Amino acid sequence: MVMLRAEGLVKRYGEVAALDGFELRVASGEIAGLVGHNGAGKTTFFEIAAGLIAPDAGRVRVEGEVGMAPQQLALYPTVTVRETLRLFGGLAGMRGQALVRAVEGTAEELALTDVLDRRVGVLSGGQQRRTQAATALLADPGVLLLDEPTAGADPETREALLAAVRRRAERGAAVVYCTHYLPELTELAATVAVAANGRVIARGAGADLLKDLPGEVRVSVEGGRDITVATTDPTATLAALLRDLDRPVREIDIRRPSLDDLYRELSHDRVA
Repeated sequence: MVMLRAEGLVKRYGEVAALDGFELRVASGEIAGLVGHNGAGKTTFFEIAAGLIAPDAGRVRVEGEVGMAPQQLALYPTVTVRETLRLFGGLAGMRGQALVRAVEGTAEELALTDVLDRRVGVLSGGQQRRTQAATALLADPGVLLLDEPTAGADPETREALLAAVRRRAERGAAVVYCTHYLPELTELAATVAVAANGRVIARGAGADLLKDLPGEVRVSVEGGRDITVATTDPTATLAALLRDLDRPVREIDIRRPSLDDLYRELSHDRVA
């Protein structure tokens, strides 16, 4: 079931087109990694999908509630973590023991139990990141929008957040996960949407998008320079190199194409 459907979104700020025909569909249980250069339109899409701003054209259809963790920290520094989560849970319609259980369960999930009664302003950066993510995760929304949730995060925060995102997808949420740290998308087994100049220019499973990109074979030989060859068929390329060598081989390295390669390949010529 498609939980989030963005169709033909256009948003302009004066002469600048933040979105210019942006299209994206995300199904229940899917984690869609949204990647692109700064200015590609990712944050503007999040703001429209969350109902914070209206598009100039196009529409977004959402099934169920939306939870969003914006890129910039948006927390009240003078209240406690517990009070913060109770506030956001209440805004999502949660009450009584259901709210208490959700606050305690989400705090445990994101390693915040020990700081529930501390003011947000005295927390570490990682704890604040986890608190912000908790406000989005708390009510188990059907659509989850996470904009750079691990930016500047410590390893503990990154691990806790990725695990929480996987669990939400397993329970049926549609997740849009925006990041510049592309290995996270591999860890999350995410599909990929590459944005440039206000639109999605590639969409699909990571393996499918990578299959035609060249990797690299490097062979180090005794008493000679390394031989490096870009190739889409590393096995055949390596066999050919080894057949033609007349020196002992010291080291062989095969680098498969990565999401970083895809990102560079697709966005390089499309950035204004």
